[in-house]
Amino acid sequence: MITTSNGLLFQGFCWDLPADNRHLLRLTEKVAELADMGITSIWLPPAYKGTSIYDTGYSVYDLYDIGEFDQKGTVATKYGTVSELETLIKTLHVHNIRVYADVVLNHKAGADETERFMAVPVDPMDRTKEIGEPREIEGWTKFTFPGRGDKYSDFKWNHEHFSAVDLDQMTGDMGIFRILGENKGFGFAVDSQYGNYDYLMHSDIDQAHPDVREELFRWGEWYFKRFNYDGMRLDAIKHIDEPFMLEFIEEMRSRVNDDIYVVGEYWITDVERMRTYLDKLQFHMQLFDVALHFNFERAGKEEAEYDLRGIFVDTLVNANPLNVVTFVDNHDSQPGQALESFVADWFKPLAYALILLRHDGYPCLFYGDYYGIRNGEGAKKKVLEPLLAARKYRAYGPQEDYFFDKNAIAFVRKGDMEFPYSGLVCVLSNGQENSVEIQLGEDRAGQIWFDLTNNRPEELVLDEKGGAIFPVNGRSVSVWAEKTN
Repeated sequence: MITTSNGLLFQGFCWDLPADNRHLLRLTEKVAELADMGITSIWLPPAYKGTSIYDTGYSVYDLYDIGEFDQKGTVATKYGTVSELETLIKTLHVHNIRVYADVVLNHKAGADETERFMAVPVDPMDRTKEIGEPREIEGWTKFTFPGRGDKYSDFKWNHEHFSAVDLDQMTGDMGIFRILGENKGFGFAVDSQYGNYDYLMHSDIDQAHPDVREELFRWGEWYFKRFNYDGMRLDAIKHIDEPFMLEFIEEMRSRVNDDIYVVGEYWITDVERMRTYLDKLQFHMQLFDVALHFNFERAGKEEAEYDLRGIFVDTLVNANPLNVVTFVDNHDSQPGQALESFVADWFKPLAYALILLRHDGYPCLFYGDYYGIRNGEGAKKKVLEPLLAARKYRAYGPQEDYFFDKNAIAFVRKGDMEFPYSGLVCVLSNGQENSVEIQLGEDRAGQIWFDLTNNRPEELVLDEKGGAIFPVNGRSVSVWAEKTN
């Protein structure tokens, strides 16, 4: 039996899944397939009750309702019920797949009642500037959870637990209303876009409030222990005070498991800002490489005008390879979303080759790329299968880059004796048909190599120095490896 050690994260959802309560069941049916693909961990969608059956979980209503209570017109969430989540996680663990929860701590939505309180409108383009006088407004800030009652927690949210809202129900005015009161205000250690990017949407949670902090810590402890999660993906961290984010991670590792894995979504292309963030959080987490994603998007749009030699320039994986999750696309970048930046269809196999087959980074495969984003639309399963197999069995050993041509680059993984027949040559072109001459060493002389992707039909016999000219089709990728029989 051939063993593998290359970790691979799978984002187990996309934005446009049907609101039929059956996604957890469908994932459970796919677990064996995921394990066979080489998936070693999975990032599940937000499992708690949102504002309706159609909510993806990012408009959080009740963190304790995991498809268990009749709230917001439904017992099940968009994805399923609490028992189905428990079954899915147990099945994943049986197949040695670690499970990461999507944790949304920035805001709450769908309050049960309104309250009146003092607030001041601020400029949406510069939240440090007030654009009106303080006044009493009516906001949706009372969360009493009548469908759940006090089960799991008797904490009830009110305006004192939030820093801002986006609606004055009394007047119908929309905007950003910063809530006033003792020790109230936006966090200081957040992203500086718009002056201060604490506020994102809905009722913005005030993580500086001591009662809020302790409630979120209690919830996290309950959630991770109840469902036996192995890690978490932290949502919207650029909008949350950095000291609280560090404290939350430390609390979870102290209260639950000191081995909890953490990756954060900081949607920014400024690599220096990401490096600074990691430093402030004492490298307790990894970040998604948003900069690399946008390089992929640009390469797909510019086609042969793009210089492939710069594909990793100004990326986190290049600057900090030990604290980065690489990805091609995700639920936020897919068509129709606010952060739409979908990588061009033709370039997507090249992009996946660049994250799956290289040494650095923890790659993430997107559900929408593999199975399709709407009823199978855009599914790349057949195209990605050979790349996944190459990662599982071949992508081992030292790496050597051949980034010499603007339109044709290549890299080598030299193989590892622990993994029979490992080693590969990956060649990519964003222009015309091309080739790269590479010598792999005399120990490989006479070997027969073939293209795992089947994009090239020929076989190559390596010369006395273990060399050959490795071809690639135009606007394509080929992954050459030793033939096993």
